[in-house]
Amino acid sequence: MVFKRLLGSLGVGGPTVDTVLDPGAARPGGTLSGRVHLVGGTADHDVEHVALELVARVETEHEEYGDGEGVLVFDRHVVGGAFRLAAGEETSVPFAVTLPWETPVTELHGQPLGIVLGLRTELAVAGARDKGDLDPLAVAPLPAQEAVLEALGQLGFGFRSADLEYGRIGGTGQQLPFYQEIELTPPPAYAHQVNEIELTFLAVPGALEVVLEADKRGGAFSDGHDALSRFTVPHEGPAGPQDWNALVDGWIRELVEHRASYGSHAVYGHESGYAGHESGHAGGGSGIGAAVVAGAAGIAGGLVMAEVVDEVGDFFEGDSDDEEG
Repeated sequence: MVFKRLLGSLGVGGPTVDTVLDPGAARPGGTLSGRVHLVGGTADHDVEHVALELVARVETEHEEYGDGEGVLVFDRHVVGGAFRLAAGEETSVPFAVTLPWETPVTELHGQPLGIVLGLRTELAVAGARDKGDLDPLAVAPLPAQEAVLEALGQLGFGFRSADLEYGRIGGTGQQLPFYQEIELTPPPAYAHQVNEIELTFLAVPGALEVVLEADKRGGAFSDGHDALSRFTVPHEGPAGPQDWNALVDGWIRELVEHRASYGSHAVYGHESGYAGHESGHAGGGSGIGAAVVAGAAGIAGGLVMAEVVDEVGDFFEGDSDDEEG
């Protein structure tokens, strides 16, 4: 989906901009590449800069005003500028920018999760700035993220939903002002102990921090006190695919056991390193091969995914309309 628009703030006869991404989904910490195509208007213009902004639709919680959502810029890159664009001239500005490691995942094996990310192009000409091109951004999981989700699916967890929450998770190395939550339904073995597991990935160049939270909403935790555990694993993970299942199952067991031992009125966290097993206390899917793909595919075939697609379309079309206005 690419939008080609007249730059409204530059008036009739101004340049047009069309940003085209290279094919395929990007990955957190990876390279996002493409070209910004520019066509000169009816007069010459001095282009001061061409910039790209990464934007996300983020949910917020406010005690007084209730829940809401908004569009947040979480990264910005200047990819070109300081050149003259002649009347009618056609030119392209190639770009290759690095995504933040904490960039949310929008799809699993091509099945969208309902996460809305976009790439917005800003063109500054003679003191006027126009954010005139907005394109949806697809981000696939890192291999370690995919392996964790695969293991959860094989352990019987099911995908419920995914969203972006404004705020920070205490005690983590989180860099962005929001985090992604993937909500999972437990298998029968854990259904009597937890109502829901929430999963957050916080990636860094050499490792993946996995945050697991039990029963954030409802039940014994309706007062807002949650069971939370943190685990760190290198990107290459343990040797052999079966080790992922054992590792992730151990994480879940530890989370559930701590929930039971601390009770419903304690806020706690447990941090564990994969290699050194360092531990401490801090305040506080969908399986790909089996349950994750099945869950995402089930959504894709029904009303929920249709609503997600409508929401994505409304986001981009609404932003375009706002810019033109």
